[in-house]
Amino acid sequence: MFMRLCTPVTLCLAAAAVLLPVPAYAEAGPSCAGPDTGAFPLTTRLHGGPDSYRAGGGYGTWYLDLTNTTRRTCADVHPVVVLVDAERALKPSQPHLEYYADGRPQPVRFETTDEDELVGAFTSGPGFTVAPGRTVTVELRLALTSDTAPNDVTVNAAVVQRHGDDGDWVGQSNDYRFSVEADPRPDSTPEPDADDSASTAAPEPDDSASTAASGAPDAGRLTLADEAAELARTGLASPAGLTAATCCFLAAGAALLLSRRRR
Repeated sequence: MFMRLCTPVTLCLAAAAVLLPVPAYAEAGPSCAGPDTGAFPLTTRLHGGPDSYRAGGGYGTWYLDLTNTTRRTCADVHPVVVLVDAERALKPSQPHLEYYADGRPQPVRFETTDEDELVGAFTSGPGFTVAPGRTVTVELRLALTSDTAPNDVTVNAAVVQRHGDDGDWVGQSNDYRFSVEADPRPDSTPEPDADDSASTAAPEPDDSASTAASGAPDAGRLTLADEAAELARTGLASPAGLTAATCCFLAAGAALLLSRRRR
């Protein structure tokens, strides 16, 4: 088996080998690893991802390049993604990672290691095939559930070439780092202060006009115009009513004339 032990996530990668189920059709194929020269046959690179993700937000897209630097075909290649968060609080159910194979998204199931790191293997189908000197680019997308706490996460990808029930480590990527932002909550409407409530209360009705009217000397008495209107409603059509109405109008006119003379 070809393997290079050179990074802190080696234990996670070893655990990931357990996550790679052996299909019934698996057969031991030729290895593209070659002699142990200290270099992986596949140059593996993560790129294109966002610098931050919002918890409960949409997917962020990034890419994994697999470049075969040998003269041998690398078949049945399965990337393994490792998530290492600074707070060691990330749960397997919180990251939703998918990769595209044959134009369709395939889910990645994460498991927690003893070091509280998350490991997920690309297990769907027979894996990727990378021809000599060629590059295969795998599209991935990641989203985080709304209960994911603010954090800093480092992603690293290792690549396993399966050989029946065994396999070789044939590539390891650079680190992809991103931050996790909390799910924003809607702003609550502040309750009004007591002073504001008092200032916005409806004004008390102004009774000054009615008070002045009730305090006038003639309060409670009908004016001459009111008496005339009352007579018009009760019997203006009769001779007696007509005479009374005429007297009222004459009296009102006399009172008006006297008030003008006094001015």
